[in-house]
Amino acid sequence: MVELKNRLGAMRGKVFQKSAADEGLTTKSCINRMPYFVYIIQCSDESLYTGITNDLKRRFKQHKNKKGGNYTQSHLVEKIVHTEQFKTRSEALKREAEIKSWRREKKLALIKRDK
Repeated sequence: MVELKNRLGAMRGKVFQKSAADEGLTTKSCINRMPYFVYIIQCSDESLYTGITNDLKRRFKQHKNKKGGNYTQSHLVEKIVHTEQFKTRSEALKREAEIKSWRREKKLALIKRDK
């Protein structure tokens, strides 16, 4: 039984390595290909919501349909007013936390800088 598990595990590894090799990709490059975004959404009551995603279009649609984030379920989402792109989720999470800690005036200054 143990031998069978070892053989299956080895086979799984070979299948992944072959498919990645066929495309010229490594595990690391597969992970690093997808950028993350920090975004700020403006709601109809002029409030701001900050979040992260790796797919802005999908996430905005979720917020509009009241499927993403507790805050935006109770606030009418209007538009994305600011975005920043990062290579890793970790970098995006750090930036999100930084922006969320800011007072409203500082967030508005960041948004105004984009225009």
